Amino acid sequence: MWSTDMRVMAQIAMVMNLDKCIGCHTCSVTCKQTWTNRTGVEYAWFNNVETKPGVGYPRRYEDQEHWKGGWMLDKRGRLVLRSGGRIKRLLSLFSNPDLPGIEDYYEPVTYDYDNLVSAPAGQDIPVARPRSVLTGKPTTITWGANWEDGLGGAPEHAGGDPNLTGEWAQKVKFEFEQTFLFHLPRLCEHCLNPACVSACPSGAMYKRVEDGIVLVDQDRCRGWRMCVTACPYKKVYVNHATGKAEKCTFCFPRIEAGQPTVCSETCVGRLRYLGLLLYDADRVGEAAATPDEKDLLDAQRGVFLDPYDSEVIAAARESGIPEDWLEAARRSPVYDLVTRYKVALPLHPEYRTLPMVWYVPPLSPVLDAVDAAGGNQDDPDHVFAAVTRLRIPLEYLAELFTAGDTDVVAGVLMKLTALRSYMRERTLGETGDEAVLKAVGLTAREAEDLHRLLAVANYKDRYVVPAAHKEDAAALSAMENRCPVESSGDPQPAEGRRIMLGIPTLRRRTPEAPAGGRP
Repeated sequence: MWSTDMRVMAQIAMVMNLDKCIGCHTCSVTCKQTWTNRTGVEYAWFNNVETKPGVGYPRRYEDQEHWKGGWMLDKRGRLVLRSGGRIKRLLSLFSNPDLPGIEDYYEPVTYDYDNLVSAPAGQDIPVARPRSVLTGKPTTITWGANWEDGLGGAPEHAGGDPNLTGEWAQKVKFEFEQTFLFHLPRLCEHCLNPACVSACPSGAMYKRVEDGIVLVDQDRCRGWRMCVTACPYKKVYVNHATGKAEKCTFCFPRIEAGQPTVCSETCVGRLRYLGLLLYDADRVGEAAATPDEKDLLDAQRGVFLDPYDSEVIAAARESGIPEDWLEAARRSPVYDLVTRYKVALPLHPEYRTLPMVWYVPPLSPVLDAVDAAGGNQDDPDHVFAAVTRLRIPLEYLAELFTAGDTDVVAGVLMKLTALRSYMRERTLGETGDEAVLKAVGLTAREAEDLHRLLAVANYKDRYVVPAAHKEDAAALSAMENRCPVESSGDPQPAEGRRIMLGIPTLRRRTPEAPAGGRP
């Protein structure tokens, strides 16, 4: 049972099944066409797909010793921004050294296409030379947002992946038939404890009360760029034409209409899941300040509330959460994958932002590993033992998803392995060994439900997005009706808007911020 004094709030969240990502980049392209197909953000990708291992986009964004992103605990155990306190940010307003340069992202280019049709007749074939979009001058392409796709250039660059630390990193080989790769789609995490919101001097960054989406108020933004530094995932960008910050909006106009995000809608592999999570806002600060980094995963899961619990339902109603939203929370695939089955993990929980985009880690071919070790594919002990010898090192996945705790990653992979083994037997007409499921805490019914969700889920099961209520939409429209990435006149104060930080010791007077309407 839960405490009756909980402060229940709702958050739209996402889970991605990395086993199903083929790296086609359809999500990136459709997001680009929808949100950043404009002057000033040519280099920005609200959604991008990285090849791991690799240095990522921007380069080595995960190296927080260099970029100072996210939160950390001070000597007294208090949660503070790694980028420094208010005084430090004030002193560096006009000279912030902890920012990626264009060379860390890439210099966007266009091509002399006209030369292909206007060149005079001759013996040589005309070419379309690259030109910088920023300077208009001829340039050479030396880096890009997708430079390492499919381990391209991995022997030269991937060794710089910040996750390759410790003696175990020697396991990672960049030689043919010895290496590994998987694709990692990334977007703004829309964190429960967003560092970008807390670092913004002008109060332009804010987290929407109704659904937890983090947005930028363009009228308040003064281009201080502290949000870029504070975001450990480097998913806040500066529009060089307007000088203002922009970021992933979680396609909130679609979310308000009960539709999935563009990246989810167009995903070829059907690997994305959208759903509602209920959480206790008063426990966010305590969870983010958990002393041991390896305990942060359990601490964040402890913030989430059971949508079937009568006390949670009563508290949610008291907080004004509509009945159809409570029903959506009960049907949420995100709740099932994150909390019920515990197969989804957050990206870099050690940043202490409590991210709300989670991942089902990739599972290498287990049976091949069993055969290579001379084991029996029908022996659960041999299969589970092979999980620790997979081509993708457990240590690497742990650096990404569990702050280095390999036991948690191994537990998830064993659960997925048991599920795969059981369903394989069922598909072949056999009974299926339920002892394998019992060893990982699953029943036969749960295994079938989880298999259906991960493998062949229908559209309505993958995306459970409750539409905004008309009365709420009218209130938001009255406050201000504009796209959050386009400035449209003088700011209008909005009543009832506040930044939700969740850290009682770091709360400040929260500025009023408009919700941002439909573009």
